[in-house]
Amino acid sequence: MWIGQNGLVSKLSAQPLSPLDGRYQSQVGDLGLWLSEAGLNRARIQVEIAWLIFLAKNDTLGTGSKLSDTEITKLESLYEADFGDDSVAALAKIEAVTRHDVKAIEYFIRDALKEMGREDLNELVHFACTSEDINNLAYALTIKGALEDVWLPKAKNLVAKIKKQALELADLPMLSRTHGQPATPSTMGKELAVFVYRLERQLKKLENQEVLGKFSGATGTFAAHLAAAPKVDWLATSKSFVEELGLEWNPLTTQIESHDWQAELYGTIAHFNRILHNLATDFWTYISINYFKQIPVAGATGSSTMPHKVNPIRFENAEANLELSNALFDSLASTLVTSRLQRDLTDSSAQRNIGVAFGHSMLALDNLTRGLDEVAINEEVLAQDLLENWEVLGEAIQTAIRADVARGESSISDPYALLKELTRGKRVGAQDLADFIEKLEVSGETKDRLLALTPALYVGLAPQLAKRLK
Repeated sequence: MWIGQNGLVSKLSAQPLSPLDGRYQSQVGDLGLWLSEAGLNRARIQVEIAWLIFLAKNDTLGTGSKLSDTEITKLESLYEADFGDDSVAALAKIEAVTRHDVKAIEYFIRDALKEMGREDLNELVHFACTSEDINNLAYALTIKGALEDVWLPKAKNLVAKIKKQALELADLPMLSRTHGQPATPSTMGKELAVFVYRLERQLKKLENQEVLGKFSGATGTFAAHLAAAPKVDWLATSKSFVEELGLEWNPLTTQIESHDWQAELYGTIAHFNRILHNLATDFWTYISINYFKQIPVAGATGSSTMPHKVNPIRFENAEANLELSNALFDSLASTLVTSRLQRDLTDSSAQRNIGVAFGHSMLALDNLTRGLDEVAINEEVLAQDLLENWEVLGEAIQTAIRADVARGESSISDPYALLKELTRGKRVGAQDLADFIEKLEVSGETKDRLLALTPALYVGLAPQLAKRLK
C-alpha cells in the first residue's frame, strides 16, 4: 500500500509508467536485454573487463601481470553467464554509496578481483579512462546489439511479408487514386512493391551503418595516458582496443564520442518509420474502400456498442507508435550532435530514452505484421471499381491519338481537349467510349487497340514492375 501526495491510497505495488514496460512488454521485451539500464551496465562491465584483459595480455604498462585462461573466463562471465538480477542488485548497492554509475562498475570489478585473489590488477581497472570512454563504447555495443539482434530481424520479417503479398498480387488490376480521385489503373502488387523498394533501401543503409567508438581520455587528447606511459603508442592501442570490440575507431573527439553515427542511425530508422506510416495509412484507406477485407478474430470485439464492426486497429496503433518513435528519434538525432565545448551532460539523459524510441518502432512493426495477417484482398470490389470508371481510359485514348498525329496518321488538332470535353467530371461507360473511338480519325491499328482496351487491362507494365522484386 502507498499514499500519494494528494492522499490517494492504493493497494497496488509500484507500477510501470511506460506502456512499453506494462501492456506491451511481451512485444518489445527483447529490447530490454540491450537497451535497459541493466543492459547498459552489462555492456559497461564488458568494456571495463575487455580493457583490463587487453592491458594484461599485451603488458601495455610493463607490469608483468598475466591472466590465465581460467581467470579470463571468470572475468568474462561477469557480463556473460553470471550477469543477472543479483549483479544488478549488487551494482545498485554500490552506486547508492558512490552516487556515480560508472564508478560503481569499477568497484564491482574490483570486488570480483578480490574474490579471485587478483587485487594486484586493481589499478588496471578503469586505467586512464574517463567515464565517457566506457559509456560511449557501452552504448555503441548495446545499440548495435539491439539493432542487429532484435529490431532488424523484425523489420526484415515485415518487409518480407509485404514483398510476398506484392508478388502474389502483381497481376491483380486495381483503380489507382491520385488526389483521392479515380486515376490510371495499376496492380495492387505494384503499389505494394513501391513500399518494398523504399523500405529495402533504408534496410541496406541500416545494415551498413558505422558504429563508432572513442577511447582517448578526459578531453580526447590521451594526456593522462602519455603522462603514465610515454613510450606506448596510444593511438594504435586505442584503435586496436576499439576494433576488438567490433566497432569503428573515432580518433578525433572531445571528452565524448560525437554521436554523429547515432544521429545518422536514428535518422534512417525515422525515415523507415515514415515509410511504414505511409503504408499504414494506405492500408487503412484500402480497408475503408473495401479493397481489403478484414478477417474477424474469434472472440475479438470491434466496438463496445456496434457488434458488426471489425476495426483496422493494427494499422491505427502502428501509426501512433511510429509517430511516438519518430518524436524521440528526431529529438535524439538533434540533441546528441551538440555538446558544449568539450563536454556537457545533455546526452546522458537523452540516451537513456534510446530504448523507448526503439520500443515504439518495434511495437509498430508488430502491429503491422499482425495487421497484414488479418486482411485479405477483395478481388470483386477491385474489379467492380474498374468497371465503374471507364473514363480513366481518356488518358490512353488521347495519348494514342497524339501518337497518330505525330506520325501523320491523324489530323485531330487537340486530342487532350477532345477527351477532356468527353470525360472531365463525367461518368462514361464502355459503350460511350466505344462509340467515341469508332468515330475517331485514327489509324485502323490504333482504333482496334483502343476498342480492345478495358480499365482492367490498362495497367501498363505494372505486373512486370512488381515482379522485379524477385
